[in-house]
Amino acid sequence: QLQLVESGGGLVQPGGSLRLSCAASGGTLDDYTIAWFRQAPGKERGGVSCSTHSGGRLEYADSVKGRFTISRSDVKDTVYLQMNSLKPEDTADYYCAAVHWMSYPGFCSLADGQERYRDWGQGIQVTVSS
Repeated sequence: QLQLVESGGGLVQPGGSLRLSCAASGGTLDDYTIAWFRQAPGKERGGVSCSTHSGGRLEYADSVKGRFTISRSDVKDTVYLQMNSLKPEDTADYYCAAVHWMSYPGFCSLADGQERYRDWGQGIQVTVSS
């Protein structure tokens, strides 16, 4: 089982940037599809971005396209979410999640199959406010 720990959250002004990190242990990150989800107060958890284990396929929610970038450092066993041009509506708890690529080859989904992600971090808060 992969252990995931998020970091890098906090308070930022609208238009600012943050980079979230998701450090993995207990496995080799390049064997896993990784995704970022978020949950705002009073709302359901939704997908933000995902990357297949090879990094060959990336997906972004429409609301973050052009502003957020997912990347991974397999050497460091860490996945990043670079968030630029942040808006108040980006305020949420952010979670990284993972599933071994062999469980669902080619899988990288944000809208469907959330239950397929078997390993989850504890979440980290991002607040965008002036």
